[in-house]
Amino acid sequence: MEVKGKIIHVLPEVTGTSKAGNQWKKREYVLETLENYPKKVHFDFFGEKADQFPLNAGDVITLSFDVESREYQGRWYTSIRGWKAEKADAAIGSAPAAPIQAAPATEYPGAGAPAAPMSPAPFPEGDGTEDLPF
Repeated sequence: MEVKGKIIHVLPEVTGTSKAGNQWKKREYVLETLENYPKKVHFDFFGEKADQFPLNAGDVITLSFDVESREYQGRWYTSIRGWKAEKADAAIGSAPAAPIQAAPATEYPGAGAPAAPMSPAPFPEGDGTEDLPF
């Protein structure tokens, strides 16, 4: 899956040792989507991916991720695990959009002349049995 957005929080790196004695690390971030109604998404990079994709607050990225759920003591926990982050052009998130210019109006015969008054269209005479609302 993919989501585009801007990094708004960089959380501290978390490290530890597994039961097997292996060292691990995780970097967590919060991304805000670039939609009309933005959503905040918490995700992480685990293991070697934590160093492979260093991100900073303000970076606009496309995040490729997997959603994982696991059970622990009868409760379920869901995480978003990133596996790739591609930085977008920095101008996308920070520069205001260029104003849209309207195309020049095309001149048509009679343009600028007052419009003729419209008369209502005649309705066909019916027997009054139709009860359609439109």
